[in-house]
Amino acid sequence: MNGTTGTTGTTGTTDHPTGRGVVVVGAGPTGLLLAGDLAAAGVPVTLVEKRPRGISNLSRALVVHARTLEQFDARGIADELVARGEPLDRLRLFDRLSLDLANLPSRFRYVLVLPQYEVERVLERRAVEAGVRFAYETELVGLTQDADGVTLEVRGPGGGSSTLEAAYAVGADGLRSGVRRAVGLPFPGRSVIRSLVLADVKLARPPKALLAVNGVGDAFAFIAPFSDGYHRVIGWNRARNVPDSEPLDIEEVKEIVRAALGQDFGMHDARWMSRFHSDERQAPAYRVGRVFLAGDAAHVHSPAGGQGMNTGLQDAANLGWKLIAAVNGRAPQGLLDSYQSERHPVGKMVLRTSGGLVRLAMAKRPWTLAARAALAAGVARLRPVRARAVGQITGIGVAYPAPRGSHPLVGRRAPDVALKEGRLYEALREGRFVLVAPEGAPLPTGRAVAAHWTSGRRTTLLVRPDGYVAWAAEDAGAEAVGVALGEWGIGVH
Repeated sequence: MNGTTGTTGTTGTTDHPTGRGVVVVGAGPTGLLLAGDLAAAGVPVTLVEKRPRGISNLSRALVVHARTLEQFDARGIADELVARGEPLDRLRLFDRLSLDLANLPSRFRYVLVLPQYEVERVLERRAVEAGVRFAYETELVGLTQDADGVTLEVRGPGGGSSTLEAAYAVGADGLRSGVRRAVGLPFPGRSVIRSLVLADVKLARPPKALLAVNGVGDAFAFIAPFSDGYHRVIGWNRARNVPDSEPLDIEEVKEIVRAALGQDFGMHDARWMSRFHSDERQAPAYRVGRVFLAGDAAHVHSPAGGQGMNTGLQDAANLGWKLIAAVNGRAPQGLLDSYQSERHPVGKMVLRTSGGLVRLAMAKRPWTLAARAALAAGVARLRPVRARAVGQITGIGVAYPAPRGSHPLVGRRAPDVALKEGRLYEALREGRFVLVAPEGAPLPTGRAVAAHWTSGRRTTLLVRPDGYVAWAAEDAGAEAVGVALGEWGIGVH
């Protein structure tokens, strides 16, 4: 390898297989899901993590949205996670603005209140069972790439250096991503809220609502339960803008909660408290040659709407099957580049919506208060406004660009329809495309899983491994289906 670093874009990079697998840096939810997907498909994976082995209970994410639960369902782990959490069929964003999820077009008509560490525990077990090689207490110190692969220099727990070679590398290593720095990508943006406080406490009088959240004047507070009797409190006082290093005591947390929610619920016995700040940042590119970014390494935003962990997990679901195809030499032209064209706009949308929500939650001036009231009224009264808001926050409404002239379903999320062979998302558990055809249609399937409608519907669907429609046609013949399979690299050989 020539030792040159990557540059933004893919010029001069080929996507032919090298047989050396993938290195994923960062063992948070995004990295764990991606590594597990790759290993389950037989791709050699090394997962590099600078923390010691063990699941921390200090992570900030607390909710799992419907689209993420659908991705977990396609991997056979949704029911276990649902059993660990608390479903909530109404998502309250701030006073007088809440979203009713009871009519969500999904098997999961709720947001699941579940701490990130519970998600990580299940994803880590899945990754271990799939054969992922873990390298804990190991830090990335250098990265080079050329047209044939990537070389990562890492420092292990004893301080010694070694190298890892792979066909591709993925940075899922968070806000301060070493992978992002190594490929020279900027991370433009700014801090939008400083001196947020976070505490895990016990409450003498827990709120009646499963999630308690509100912003009033200069204060904002959010309270959610853990399964062990503790509650997570996040708050902000506009008047107290101090560095993250400033000491924090429980009295300050109580004061913020009283201002925002009217009482402090008798909080006591804090096991952890800290300050942090909320940034809005996004990398201009998610791919540099053979190196990709996912999760917080690619985008960070405010916690409003609980979309952070969920967006990263959707990144992983989008990227995994594409890397599998590339490593196995079956990726059609432009498939890896589609990760950028599909996921970067979603990251931008999440920055915009979460940022807007936090600004409205902290509205103080008359015009921002009026905007918040107008939004609340629009969501309450106008079905299209409500549906769009629910679709964006839950991920159910996310769709990807489709070629001109495509069937209207192409690029859209495939719902979990009933098939003669079972549910669609059960069929997706094989990690392959699913071809849904009319009963009795003599169609080729190639490497796709064959399935059939339970009704007399004449649409033929080719569903990607991440649950989005790759191709569709009405009354399609065998020849048209064969062409579609070939274009996606899964035809008969």
